Amino acid sequence: MRLRIACTFVVALSVMADLTTSCAETGWTSFIPFRKSVDANPATRYELTEEHGPWLILAANFAGIGADKQAHELVLELRKDFNLPAYVDLKKFDYSETVEGKSIDRYTGLPAKMKNAQGGKVDAYAVLVGDFATAEDPQLQKILEKVKYARPACLDLEKRESSTQRFAGFRELQRRMNGDAAKRKKGPMGNAFVTRNPHLPEEFFAPGGLDEFVVELNSRVEFSLLNNPGRYTVKVASFAGKNTMNSKEIEELELSGQVTDKLDIAADKAHRLTVALRSRGVDAYEFHDRTESIVAVGSFDSVGEPRVDGKIEIHPTVHKIMQMYGASRRELPGGGSLGLQPRTLDGIAFDIQPMPVEVPRRSIAADYVRGSSR
Repeated sequence: MRLRIACTFVVALSVMADLTTSCAETGWTSFIPFRKSVDANPATRYELTEEHGPWLILAANFAGIGADKQAHELVLELRKDFNLPAYVDLKKFDYSETVEGKSIDRYTGLPAKMKNAQGGKVDAYAVLVGDFATAEDPQLQKILEKVKYARPACLDLEKRESSTQRFAGFRELQRRMNGDAAKRKKGPMGNAFVTRNPHLPEEFFAPGGLDEFVVELNSRVEFSLLNNPGRYTVKVASFAGKNTMNSKEIEELELSGQVTDKLDIAADKAHRLTVALRSRGVDAYEFHDRTESIVAVGSFDSVGEPRVDGKIEIHPTVHKIMQMYGASRRELPGGGSLGLQPRTLDGIAFDIQPMPVEVPRRSIAADYVRGSSR
């Protein structure tokens, strides 16, 4: 897998946040929805955390006065009467702030500034059912159907004066008027659907991620790029180890699980350059895959800020790194013209043009799927 540079200096690599806990250490690896019993203690809040599964079922949403209480009631009822591991998750919305709209201000030519007419801050409570390790698990669909047709007493509009469940009355009216007999049988959670755990980073769900061979190549590296805490870095040097476009050769290399002499040389250069940079106080990292080894500098949450014209205004520090390690202009032999001379450190050359790239990450989700299939 070669690191590719996008036109906006961003490389499309699969990434995820720095979750290094093994699957065996997470609470959701043992499939909780099918335990013999689920506890339902009224004194326990059962708040959702990242340990309650990467995939869940969103059963209901509540907002307004009393929303917290009704959400807690539903969690307890789902646990006690339906034996489902339910959790509540709080999300705060601030509608008092000004946001950037899609329209253009005719006086400034910039995106129009808009503000919600109602204003104010709103606390919304979601009730979710977990703890599912994969979205493809057939048991998830079985539980989803169970939730859709369940009729918890705390959501029965005929048994309570009011409800904080979002659009409860409207959905009940739709259900009764539906011409499909099967859909009319659905309960107040009939619109439940599968969703991701909001407490896990979006990158966690990136398909595939780095494969085991590449992860192994980088597992014993002291300053591995996989341990870079940022989302972006600047690739300042790259060393090719296997130059081939032959699909058969690539496949043979992947299946062999071995590295070539050229890869060893490339890896050695990247390592020595990283150590040299580190000895000078530079935040440098190395990364190795099947075709090359690279050295990167810095850790950033973003490459820069988007401009009105759609381009990216490169972060000043990122730009400084690109200039610091980029090639310098030198007069070519014979005079009269200038050429690019790569910069070097301890006899090892940097790239002609350093570029920002996304930090590659291993996929814990993919690791779990591979591990469970063995």
